[in-house]
Amino acid sequence: MLKRKNIQSSQLWVKPLALLSTLFISGLVQANNEQATALKLYTFDCGTIKVSNMDVFSTSGDYKDQQATFTDSCYLIRHEKGDLMWDTGLPASLIGKEPMVNGVFTLSLKKSLVEQLAEINLSPTDIEYLSLSHSHFDHVGQASTFKDATWLTSQAELEHIASADDLKALHTDLSKLKRKTFTQDYDVFGDGSVMILNVPGHTVGHTALQVNLANTGTVLLSGDLYHQAKSRHLKRVPRFNVDEPQTRESFKKFENIASAKDAKVIIQHEAKHVSKLPNIPQYLD
Repeated sequence: MLKRKNIQSSQLWVKPLALLSTLFISGLVQANNEQATALKLYTFDCGTIKVSNMDVFSTSGDYKDQQATFTDSCYLIRHEKGDLMWDTGLPASLIGKEPMVNGVFTLSLKKSLVEQLAEINLSPTDIEYLSLSHSHFDHVGQASTFKDATWLTSQAELEHIASADDLKALHTDLSKLKRKTFTQDYDVFGDGSVMILNVPGHTVGHTALQVNLANTGTVLLSGDLYHQAKSRHLKRVPRFNVDEPQTRESFKKFENIASAKDAKVIIQHEAKHVSKLPNIPQYLD
């Protein structure tokens, strides 16, 4: 009889413990959902790039003598643990001037990130984190604006910026910032909601960004893994990529994530993608 009573006594604890476990898991799910709901993704106009000859954008040679107009977009991700600026576009020194010709590129910019941040009642000092998909001029032009941010960068891209003669000014600006380096994918806020993806090949430490939004779902920001929607479809690699085989491996990784997450892919230079995003002060959530 005593043995039976002990069994019954232990069984009395099972249901409350199971209930507590269920409530705990439910609480975690609710907390994660609330955190995801708090995520906001803002899109900024960081310039326009006209390309007079697209030949440099395909090692296959099929873009020769074609022309294109790229948008240059930057993004702000607002999280309860901080704000992340993703890419900083063309230099603010272009504002109010005639378009600048730089080889096959003609560059123009209407409004700075400082001005656009002010439209949502923010200033550069409010931004906790800065991450640049890579070190090309059209992604780093206003990086020096964010003097109080922590720079999140792949170790490979950091080493490239530190050693390249044409990036000395950028290195001088960025070296003043606090920084966090990584060698693989990086979980920005530690909860899986915002992931910097290691997808090298365009540059040695090129990255893309994955943002898991509550209502929109997963959004993937391409960096310069692709420059056009048709380049993604045709799997074209620019002539100026540092490593074409590595780029193609990064294509596979990116597309596997896009497929698994049923993601909304935003090619950052593709005007027809960016034009469909909300204009500030509106945002994706």
